[in-house]
Amino acid sequence: MVVGSGQIWDARSGAADKRARTEATQETAKRRKLNGDDRGPPIYVTNFSKEEIEAEERKPKKKVAVMMSYSGSGYKGMQINNDEKTIEGELFKALVAAGAISKANADDPKKSSLNRCARTDRGVHAAGNVISLKMILEDPDIIAKINGHLSPQIRVWGAEQTKGSFSAYQLCDSRIYEYLIPTYCFLPPHPESFLGKELVKLAKEAGDSAGLEERQHEVSSFWKDTEENHVNPFLGSLSPEVSASVRKALYDAEPKILDVEPDAQHVASDTTAKPAEAQAAVELPDGGGNDVQPVTHREPNSVQDAEAIDTSKVVLSPHDSGIGLIGEPPVAQTPNETDGRPPLSALEEALKKLKGIIVSAKKAYRVQPARLERVQSVLNQYIGTRNFHNYTISKSPRDPSARRVIKSFTVDPQPILINNTEWLSLKVHGQSFMMHQIRKMVTMAALVVRCGCPEERMKESYGNEKLTIPKAPSLGLLLERPVFETYNRNTVKEGPNARGEVGFERYGKEVQEFKQKEIYERIFREEERDDTFHSFFASLDGMRWGDLLYLSSVGLPAVKKEGPKSGNGDAEGGSADTVALDEDSEDADGQDG
Repeated sequence: MVVGSGQIWDARSGAADKRARTEATQETAKRRKLNGDDRGPPIYVTNFSKEEIEAEERKPKKKVAVMMSYSGSGYKGMQINNDEKTIEGELFKALVAAGAISKANADDPKKSSLNRCARTDRGVHAAGNVISLKMILEDPDIIAKINGHLSPQIRVWGAEQTKGSFSAYQLCDSRIYEYLIPTYCFLPPHPESFLGKELVKLAKEAGDSAGLEERQHEVSSFWKDTEENHVNPFLGSLSPEVSASVRKALYDAEPKILDVEPDAQHVASDTTAKPAEAQAAVELPDGGGNDVQPVTHREPNSVQDAEAIDTSKVVLSPHDSGIGLIGEPPVAQTPNETDGRPPLSALEEALKKLKGIIVSAKKAYRVQPARLERVQSVLNQYIGTRNFHNYTISKSPRDPSARRVIKSFTVDPQPILINNTEWLSLKVHGQSFMMHQIRKMVTMAALVVRCGCPEERMKESYGNEKLTIPKAPSLGLLLERPVFETYNRNTVKEGPNARGEVGFERYGKEVQEFKQKEIYERIFREEERDDTFHSFFASLDGMRWGDLLYLSSVGLPAVKKEGPKSGNGDAEGGSADTVALDEDSEDADGQDG
């Protein structure tokens, strides 16, 4: 056995020795108790007295599959955690409160054989997830009672009795995820950003300038038009001194890599984070509309006309003063006169306004068919059995568990328009996924397209070289549904020992309504408020460490020449972007998204 980086590994395969890790965890708990560092019962535990437990009537339990949906905003992931608020922890408390789990078993989910199909990351949503457990089913209103103890963000649709050996994790054939992303994420980096300048310089060194121009043809004039129509008129309205300082602050300052994960408390109260009039602009009327419009494709190099963005009416989100736009650090929040504190300086005020103008121009972008074709072509490179060691944490290229099967990865060719921001739906179907895998796959695909990177870089990412691939925001990711085709085909039957199908077909209408209201609307609302995707990609564009230069025409040698400063983008690599973008330290196995 090999011990390193806080984990215990099997030297022959690189796989984690789970038994040894469990024993190590138990030993740590014992030491804490002996040292007086007993943290008390987990937050999901409901405490009952010995008398209450003994007085409770014993009722038979059945093994069931529970179909559920949830919005992950404000929760620290799906899997139960002793010290943090999770979806499973909230569900366990609700099961106990509703009488689906006995008081005797209320202190430990293992007593009920609780098991989940997909262990989604922090902030990740699920239109459909399945857990299995032993549950008391006698009460015909048990589902309604369980939901009565849950937040509207979590809903249980039904419980289907299964065979006793059923495991939601082990018997799931595959999983389908959806990722929603604004189309402006596929725009190239600003030409004056660090990444934008390096891509052009390295393409020239490699004799690939014409190739880079061809791969960026359909968006080649976006930044030029934005500068001429929006940025320059605004800068021209400023004094020469302020104008020069604003441009320098925007393009030349050192980057600040942002933690794109929303604060749990902040997100949980997102419905009150904006003024009422701003909230109204992003709410979906009657769960159906939210100004959703199918997009008619515009001509290449589409940017709104100059008069379409009124710079005097640009409204900044609460986070605009902290957004890394084109590699610049956030402007410190300076109090204003309405607070009885000093107002922003002229430079700070101008910089904030310019940020808002550029964000508005990016949101006005409408993707072209040629760009969509590039996106789909890149996504196709994931299909098949690949070595995804670069797309998770703590995985060696030689670790066989890093090899995963992707059945399909598609982009919906019809974007939707939500409050003047155009969105794409990406759907990936795979057997199973490692921690952060899907979010890193989305980032890599977006970076390859937006950087005009040759597609062969995708194949190189499955090789032995370690690459920095930051994880995309959790905001856009949701588990569409797990697939239990083999179990349903072999087990479902009628009669006295009937076993129904495990799935969501019978709850289609309810699930769709929940997904629209609690997941889609929340994603659109939070992006409208926080500009999460803009912040994420703008921070990467300003990242001066050189870790992303493999996206250039030179490829991997460019990273070696520059000298990587941040490892491979995972928690074990110790990267600078790791601190904000890959701060989680859990084991990669069994964690989806």
